[in-house]
Formats: sequence, C-alpha cells, structure tokens
Amino acid sequence: MAHKQKIYQRRRENIYDWMAQEGLSMVMIEDAESRRDSSLRWLSGMPADALLFLSVERKSLLVPWDINLAKLYGDADSICAYNEFDRLPVKACVYAAEMFKIPRGSRVEIPSGTSYPRFLRFIETLDNFDIICRESEGIGVVLEQLRAVKDEGEICIYRKAAEITNQIIDLLEKQLRAGKIKTEYNAVQLIEGECRRLGCEGTGFESLAAGPGRSMGIHCFPAYTVSPFGTQGLSILDFGVKYQGYTTDVTLTVAAEPTRAQERMVTLIEKAYKLALGMVHEGTLATDIAFMVDAFFAKSGMVMPHGLGHGIGLDAHEGPYLRSRGDNRWLLRPGMVVTVEPGLYDPRLGGCRLENDVLVTDQGAEELTASRIIRL
Repeated sequence: MAHKQKIYQRRRENIYDWMAQEGLSMVMIEDAESRRDSSLRWLSGMPADALLFLSVERKSLLVPWDINLAKLYGDADSICAYNEFDRLPVKACVYAAEMFKIPRGSRVEIPSGTSYPRFLRFIETLDNFDIICRESEGIGVVLEQLRAVKDEGEICIYRKAAEITNQIIDLLEKQLRAGKIKTEYNAVQLIEGECRRLGCEGTGFESLAAGPGRSMGIHCFPAYTVSPFGTQGLSILDFGVKYQGYTTDVTLTVAAEPTRAQERMVTLIEKAYKLALGMVHEGTLATDIAFMVDAFFAKSGMVMPHGLGHGIGLDAHEGPYLRSRGDNRWLLRPGMVVTVEPGLYDPRLGGCRLENDVLVTDQGAEELTASRIIRL
C-alpha cells in the first residue's frame, strides 16, 4: 500500500509543478456519473465517484461519495465525505479553498467539461477567486499527456492484463474449433466469466460479438445477440478485460470457409497490420502511420472507415490517437500503449478487423496481446 501511495504522490507532484508554472492556486478534478474522468483514479487511487482538489502548496483533498471505499483505496492528504457538502461540487470547492487557505483573487481551475450554468454558479459562489475553465492548455490536456506515457508500475499491470487477455483468446479459439461456441452470446459469456475467474474487475467495455450476418458494421448494434457466430463467412469479436483499473482492447476475426473475396479482405488486413506495426517506434508521428495504412488500402480500391488506433489505459480510448486527422499532433514515445486495428467492412461480404495492444519501446513495437485471424 505504501508503494502505491508513493506512486500517486509522485504523479501529483507533476501537477503541482505545472500549477506553479501556470499561476494556479488550486485545481478541481471531478469523476461523477455524468462527468467521468479517470484521471482522478490515476492521481488518488479512488476507483470513481469523487472530487479531488489540489493546492499549489502541494496538498490534496479527496471528497468521495463513498467514504468507506475512499479509506480503502484512496490516497490524499485529507479525505472528507461528499455528504458534508450536500453533494454539491461548488460547496466542496469553497471548503477546499478555505482548508488550503487560498488567497483572495487567486486562480482556481475547474474541469473543462463543466457546463456553462455550473460555471456561472462557481463564479457567483467563489466571487473572491478567478475561476478558470479551459478546453485547451488546461488541467485536462496536461493530464491526458501525462497519462499517455505509462510508468513502470502501469506497464507491469498491462503485461498481466495482456496475459489474461491472451488466455481468453486461446480459449476462444479452442472452443470455436471444438464447435462449443455457436452464438454471439456464447462468445461473450465465455469472456465475461473467464475475466472474473482470472482476477479482473470485469470487462473494459461492453463486448462486441458479430456473426457473419452482422459483421459489416464497425461496432455492431446491438452489442451481441443469439445469432450464429463463427459459421461460414466473417465474424468479429471485440473485447477487453479490466485489470486493476487498466483495460486491454483487442479484436479478432473468425474466417470460416471464406470466399475468395472475403479471403482477399482478410489478407489485406493482415498486411496492413504488419505495415503499421513496423512503423510503431519512438519519434513517429501518429498521423504518418495512419496515412500509410489509408494509402495501402487505397491501392486496392478500399477505404478504412475509422482511425487506425488509439491509446489505452484507465480508459479504453485515450491519447495518443493513430488517425489521419489534421489536428492530430501526437508523437509516439516509449511507454505509450496503443492499439493497432486496421479494419474493412462490406455490406455483402461482412467485416474483418485485427486489433492488438502494442507497447512503444526505444527498440520499436512490442505486441502485448496476441489477437489474430482465426481461420476455420
């Protein structure tokens, strides 16, 4: 427990340094039902549902919905139950400013996702302070950049999460070949049961299982049914497991007796994946990898309708982003964990996607997960 506390304290130190540079006296981070922010867990260990206040004087206050869970998991200099403030963020903010002895006129930053009416309430209530709410260059952007590069402890967690994911992938293939998985529901239930049996908090997101009749969608809707899975044609299974807060994200395709046109799609996906993987190394612009894969598919007259990949961590989608958008300025750095997931979809042929989680190292790309095309 002491080791974990040091990790959270070290992470908060980076924020304190940034606050001093920005002239901020206090910042508020909120993880609530309608305003989720996993950065709170990253900075305090509290799984969810809390406010975290940080003072430039290097003090922290955690205000949780569940005080019992906070005492078990949370790390902060002070902990105070949210009930004491009528569960109103603005009242908790007033208390934090008083507890930290924030001078009048100081700059206090609140989350960028704060609605305009709530922002006005903060201004009216804390009229002795300069309330800041920034979409760019604010606390949210800084946290996204810091969280994108995983520390040694996070990478250790990811290796274990990937190990569990790979065990499930192997079991899925074994049962598919044995004919034990007959429907989308069967595949998802295996994932749900195994991830908990192997010590996970659960799945990282709702598992997506699409048999041959539904695999033409990027993300099938509904997420899964009792339709056949793994039968003739292309089936897609997209899932992740959550281990100590961190989620994996993989996609495998089952190609059962594919037609020549379907086999061509599968082969293109495998080649695109290898091309992209070869470009994942320190200093590469994320857009360069995405543009390369787009150009590769274009030579075959095909278009990938989604980004090539994204960072993963406490959230299933976080920075950096591997996509061909003009506003994408991410540069790959050692310690980043990203997905590489080329995909093609056709209303008649179905869809094919291959996705693995990859660690960026100073030696290049290290595949953490072992998803693949399963040919039956």
